[in-house]
Order: sequence, then C-alpha cells, then structure tokens
Amino acid sequence: SSNEHKLNFKKSKEACLSYIQDALLQKQWERAAEFLTCYVESLEKDYSREHIGPSEMIWRIGTEILWHHSHSSMKEFNCFMEQMKTLGVKRYLKVCLEHVFHLLCNGQIDEAYQNLSLAESWRFGEQTAIQDKEMKLIQAYRGLLDYCSWSKQKNILLEHGEDVFSDLAVEQEMHGYFRKAAVNLKEIIKIPGVWDVFVKCYVDLLEFYGDHNEARQVLNEYAYNSKFPANPNAHVYLYQFLKRQGESKKSLISALKILHDIVPSHELMIDFNTMLQKSKKRKKRRLGLEVIFAALDYAGWKENAKAWSCLARQVKQIVISEKHLDWIKQEWNSRKDWWPAFHFSRYLAKRNWQEDKSLSYEKALVAGILLGKGCKYFKHVSHQGCKAQLKRFRMLKKFVNRHNPVYLRISG
Repeated sequence: SSNEHKLNFKKSKEACLSYIQDALLQKQWERAAEFLTCYVESLEKDYSREHIGPSEMIWRIGTEILWHHSHSSMKEFNCFMEQMKTLGVKRYLKVCLEHVFHLLCNGQIDEAYQNLSLAESWRFGEQTAIQDKEMKLIQAYRGLLDYCSWSKQKNILLEHGEDVFSDLAVEQEMHGYFRKAAVNLKEIIKIPGVWDVFVKCYVDLLEFYGDHNEARQVLNEYAYNSKFPANPNAHVYLYQFLKRQGESKKSLISALKILHDIVPSHELMIDFNTMLQKSKKRKKRRLGLEVIFAALDYAGWKENAKAWSCLARQVKQIVISEKHLDWIKQEWNSRKDWWPAFHFSRYLAKRNWQEDKSLSYEKALVAGILLGKGCKYFKHVSHQGCKAQLKRFRMLKKFVNRHNPVYLRISG
C-alpha cells in the first residue's frame, strides 16, 4: 500500500542517516561519503517536509566530509559550495560565509574576497532584510581582509621608511584599504556581540593614524556597554591600550579589577598583583594577596614559578613585619582543607625539585609558613636543598623554623 511504502521509505532514510552519523563519529570519511550519496538519491523520491530541510542536512554533512576526506580537493569543495548556494535562499549567506572560511584556511585570500564581494551584492526580496545580520557579517569579513591588505602595505612602509611612503600611489592604495576596512569594521562592532578580532583590527587602524580618542571610546564601549555580553578579552584589550598610552596606575588597576572579577585565573593577574603590591594603600595590598591566592586555586597555575614567587614575597613580608597576619589567615581558612593535597604533597615536592628548583623553593617557603615546619613539601625540599649545599635553601629552613609560631597563629 501507499502508506506502507512511505513508512518503509522513511525507515530506510532514517537508517541511512544513522549510518552516516556513525561513520562521522568514527571519522570514516569514505564510508560516510558513500552513505551520503545514497541519502541524496533517496531524497529525490521523498516529498515529505522535514523540520530541517534536506538541503541543509546535505550542506552540513557534505561540508564535514569534504573537509576531512583524503581524496577531496579544493576544486571539488568549491563546486559543492556553489551547488549548496543554489539550494536555498534562506541559507545563502551562511553558505557563503562558510565557503569563505574554507578558502581562507587554504590561503586563497583573493578568492575569499571575491566571494565576499559577490555575497554583498546579493539581493532576494524580503530575504535581504531578514538576513541583515548575516549581511553585516559578510561586510565585516570583507573589512577584515581589507585590513589585512592595509597591514601588508603598512609593513612595507615600516620596512622601507620614507622612500616608499613618498610614492603617492602606495600612499593612496594604503589609505584606500584603510577607508574600506574602517567603514565595515566600525559597523559590525556597533551590534552587541563578541567581535574580538574586528575590534582589535579597528583599534589598530585608529592608533596608526593617531585617533586615540576614538580608539579609547571604542574599547570603553566594548568593555562597559551592558548590552554586550560579558567578555574578558574586552577588558584585556582596554588594559593593553591604556598601558600603551602610558595611563595612570589607577586606570590600569581599574581595568584589571574587572578582569579579575570575571576570570581570576587570567595570566594578567601577575601584572595585577605586582601593581597592587607596589601600592602604598593597605586596601590594595590586601587585594593583591587575594588576587594571587585566587589565581593559584586553578590547576593551570600549579607550576607557575612567577605566581608562587609573588605569593612567597608577600607572605614573607607580612611574616617579618608581623602585621596583617589576619590577611593570610582569612585566605588560608577557605583553602586549608584542600590546598595541602592540591599543592603540597610529597609527590609534588619530588617532582618540582627535579624539574624546577626555583619553583620548589618558592612553594616550600609558602608551604612552611602555611603548614609549619612539619609540612611534607617543606621538609623534602629543604632537605634536598641543604643536601645539595645550596645556601638559599639553608636560609629558607632557618627562616621557617624561626617563624614557626606564625604558623600556629595562622592555623588558629
């Protein structure tokens, strides 16, 4: 019967899709390609309307297969993408963007630019308005490629100096790229979103031509506008710009404070801690201790010698002066149940000593203060240091033994 035929057809089509999925997951690209061919042939007899159109399914699966297939070529990929562009106007600009990404990955910059220009001139009734955001992305990526061309000209200028710049044609070409890039990049970063690469390029253009006020305004908007999603990089770019401009420590600290609140494990926390420690204000020095403790809570910082040096230096200063021991106690109270196993095990002591003696020295100092002279980490490292007749390890051992009462006060 007709219904039975439709049911069997649906089952076979679903089975084919399942085989394709299985092949993709196992990275069996040749097998996936064979099943996709069967799937495409089956669709010629299928008149049902799927929630996700068959053309989109073919586009997504086919792109993945062609990208990884050992026998596929860029020529075949280009041909496939051109076919996909004609299968559905709703996805036309998305397909164009993906095509451009693949061209760029293969170093075909001129071809990518040409495809972006063609996509930008595309019009299809109401679909043009509906796909306004995708069109802005097309324009933005074209601006990005204009920026790349401008950057090449700039590098030539910097390498050869005024001799090249005196050539009016070179100057005009470079400024032409600047205008086209600036217009498109400026438009995309007005839309709330994460536009890191576009913002960086636009700011680079502005800084080169001395428009520092506009650059500052762009970065402030990107970092502080509540309509934009929270983005750590926005604060990183602002901080780097302020640093290049020689801004006050107060401005730099303000930028990094927000970054610390969002990503306490960011690599710039070393810079943040250093600035805070140099401050004359007690509140900022207290924050510096909090910042470095928080950074070392993360596994990626476990063997960061600079971070441990920062913590060791501040802890040592506090212990010698015997002022603000309560700062250490407050930070240690929330960590004393898990930091010993996380940072100060005997296994880590052996490994750190073998791999980086400077790291093991800084950690041993912190361990000795926080856990006392009986700490496994401190005992192993100080013993090995004294055995190797290294003067600073003998001094380390004396320092911790002398200030062991501090440990008792901290452990409370």
